[in-house]
Amino acid sequence: MSYRNQPSDTEKMPSGIPYIISNEAAERFSFYGMKAALAIFLANYLGVLGGESMSEAKATAYVSFFNSAVYLTPLFGALIADIFFGKYRTIVTLSIVYCLGHLALAFMGMGGMVQFWLLAGLGLISIGAGGIKPCVSAHVGDQFGKNNQHLITKTFNLFYLSINFGAVISNLAIPLILKWAGPHWAFGIPGVLMALATIFFWMGRNKFVHIPAHKKGFGSELFSTEGLAAVGKLIPLFLFVAVFWCLFDQTANTLVFQAEKMDRQILNFPFMPESLRQLEVLPSQIQAANPFLILVLIPLFTWFIYPAASKAIKLTPLRKIGAGLFLMVLSFAVISWAQEEIDRGQTPSVWWQLLAYLIFTTAEILISIVCLEFSYTQSPRKMKSFIMGIYLLSVFAGNALTGIINVYIQIPEITLSKDVIHMGYDGKKGTDDDLLVNSKSEIKSAVHDLLKNSSNAIQNIYLTKQSLPTTRKGTSALSSINDPWGNPLRYTLLSSSSARISSDGPDKTAKTRWDLGVIVSIREADADEKDTWLYREKKRKGMLDSPLSQNDKSPLKTTYYAGGQTKLEGAAYFWFFTKLMLITAIIFIPFSLLYKPKTYLQE
Repeated sequence: MSYRNQPSDTEKMPSGIPYIISNEAAERFSFYGMKAALAIFLANYLGVLGGESMSEAKATAYVSFFNSAVYLTPLFGALIADIFFGKYRTIVTLSIVYCLGHLALAFMGMGGMVQFWLLAGLGLISIGAGGIKPCVSAHVGDQFGKNNQHLITKTFNLFYLSINFGAVISNLAIPLILKWAGPHWAFGIPGVLMALATIFFWMGRNKFVHIPAHKKGFGSELFSTEGLAAVGKLIPLFLFVAVFWCLFDQTANTLVFQAEKMDRQILNFPFMPESLRQLEVLPSQIQAANPFLILVLIPLFTWFIYPAASKAIKLTPLRKIGAGLFLMVLSFAVISWAQEEIDRGQTPSVWWQLLAYLIFTTAEILISIVCLEFSYTQSPRKMKSFIMGIYLLSVFAGNALTGIINVYIQIPEITLSKDVIHMGYDGKKGTDDDLLVNSKSEIKSAVHDLLKNSSNAIQNIYLTKQSLPTTRKGTSALSSINDPWGNPLRYTLLSSSSARISSDGPDKTAKTRWDLGVIVSIREADADEKDTWLYREKKRKGMLDSPLSQNDKSPLKTTYYAGGQTKLEGAAYFWFFTKLMLITAIIFIPFSLLYKPKTYLQE
């Protein structure tokens, strides 16, 4: 069957746009729903299914690398579309691969190795979601000709609205489904939506303009003076944007973990009914703020802010992007300040994080939407999907950088087996650095008794003050205690509910795999958790913490460790990224002044 391969002469909206918008809304529900659950799943649920639960830093790195893979594959999808199959066939084929990825995640833990199904599912999703991404956005632009090109900006805004409409619903729903129904449903429902997205797109096949693959024409245009110039000018721009994504995409990991330590009663105001004041959102649900704000802010920018600002200054794409970079600095400064409060043992309201969401969502509108449209207009006719793929590599680079940083800051953990002596730092048995895990899952070492006595001292302070001591006060309380290797014990308040007591270990060096310590945390009442899927599954598999005995009335829980902490933690972590963003924004100023744009559209 033959399809139209040229835009019509109409001045109206192209007839295929509703099918693209419907497809995008359902596809984004599937993707963001899966991603909303991923970090919490890796940290808390993976171990229950038979895998190994991850630390926050490791889960952050894992999610970041997955997200980077999602944005690496667009380049290959673009090449397949532009050279071989065209955009429509590429989208349909890879959408089926996408569905299979969701299927693998949904059945994870029901048979076979959990790690295999996890990697297979995320791998297939990264190929499918990434491969279709440049094709769909370029496919939008293909529907327009000279007579209706004035509707491109409006359509890309609608396109972005559809993305965020699907995202806001899934970010609210899927964390709840994960908590109460478990990961099989939390990953399965997004798979159903992806299947619907594929069907919506297929239904619009006779309405679309099908720009054919250019085969040899693509290569000749790419390696022409004009093609190389277009790519050469855009790549430096995309490197600046990559740093933005390095910060922005931490909404799916580090900001979720930060929200766990904040007061999440978002309606706790005096004028609210008591039932609403007690309403507490889940940490993963905070991510819904971003797509919700997109839905609000895009119309505000389109119809009010941009027209008003245009009266005072010429709003070029590069000026918008530059403003967005500086706003991103401000947003992470707010996040860093909130983390400082957490580090001091406070429980700041999640409204501080929501303020940061407002700022960096504004930055997203100024950077992501603008760069998406700008990339399309700056690419020669036969290279539209390819340039979109190059643009999406900026998201790959940003997430890869986040992942690399989180891998680097992880301190290796010493692997111990119960009742098997680990020879320790000196590699010899029978010395004071030997390690052993006992029947109570405590790490027995030369410093064990000191750590236990120190945790009791911290508990006494807690019983008196009804709060864990600050880092300064806790350090003072333990100042007279040295470990067997002559170093003072370190005390660090991690949040209002947990603290760490550590020894530098036999190597006498802080932040190495030989660090020995104990995490002291306030026992959480689990009455509200007894109906959750995680509680029920742990109970079924005998994985719940043993109940306190009559003689053990301790309000604090102790967890011993050997290595496995992070080199960059707390507020220092977020301030690092804030400074990185500030440097990037400053360097962008001279770049934007020197850039000379050239616009191309489909004829």
